[in-house]
Amino acid sequence: MSKQLFHTVLALILSAIIVLIGNWIGYKVVPTEALMGMLVIILIAGAGFALKMIIPWKTIPGILYVAGISIIVSLPITPGSEQVIEWASAIDIQAFTTPLLAYAAIGIGNSLADFTKLGWKSIVIGSMVFLGTFLGSAIIAEIVLRIQGIV
Repeated sequence: MSKQLFHTVLALILSAIIVLIGNWIGYKVVPTEALMGMLVIILIAGAGFALKMIIPWKTIPGILYVAGISIIVSLPITPGSEQVIEWASAIDIQAFTTPLLAYAAIGIGNSLADFTKLGWKSIVIGSMVFLGTFLGSAIIAEIVLRIQGIV
């Protein structure tokens, strides 16, 4: 097994464990109920990254393969799509944020020397982008929730 493949499989397994625990704590879904959905998501992600390694187009990001497989698997014309969607719906999408943010932090930590070369202006601009994204998302959510009469 290549080093890259080993690291990808390890990252998928660790992410799955973190997501299942986060889903259990935050959304009260017992891990055994969400296990099949997590396995489906891991298989889709693994297949996408395998395609990325096999297909020679290096400019296409791996996430595009994962998204494409996800769409195909969940199409109504795909046999078993109802079961796949039922299994995957046991996992709340927000449970994925913890490992996602952890990997982002690790990615920044690995290139901290490059990050510090950008200077203080990039930190201010990055903070403004994060703040703007957060406020924009909050405003949109507020508007949609008010339209729906939930708030």
